[in-house]
Amino acid sequence: MLRRRGAADDPTVHRITGARQGLADDVRGRQRRYVISMLVRTAAVVLTLLLWNVSRPLAAVTLVLGVVLPYVAVVVANAGRENAPSLPSTFLAEGATRSLPLANEDPHKRS
Repeated sequence: MLRRRGAADDPTVHRITGARQGLADDVRGRQRRYVISMLVRTAAVVLTLLLWNVSRPLAAVTLVLGVVLPYVAVVVANAGRENAPSLPSTFLAEGATRSLPLANEDPHKRS
């Protein structure tokens, strides 16, 4: 009988710690940063209105912040996913012990 070589025959073991952050978590974090940036922009625009007759130079600074911040917030929000070059190798060393038996081994057998 012919037997296909499958995942059960593959001795390579992968580490879960080498995985990147989940896509949903990444999107949620970028949305949170964008909302915070827009709240800061709203505060800057309100400060511009409140400070216009009190201190024009300070009002001009808050106005510039309110104009520039949306562009910066969009660029930061669309920056993409992080790279993780410093994570450990995703493969275990050749002589590493396994916590679980292979699929073709008896799971109740103790060695």
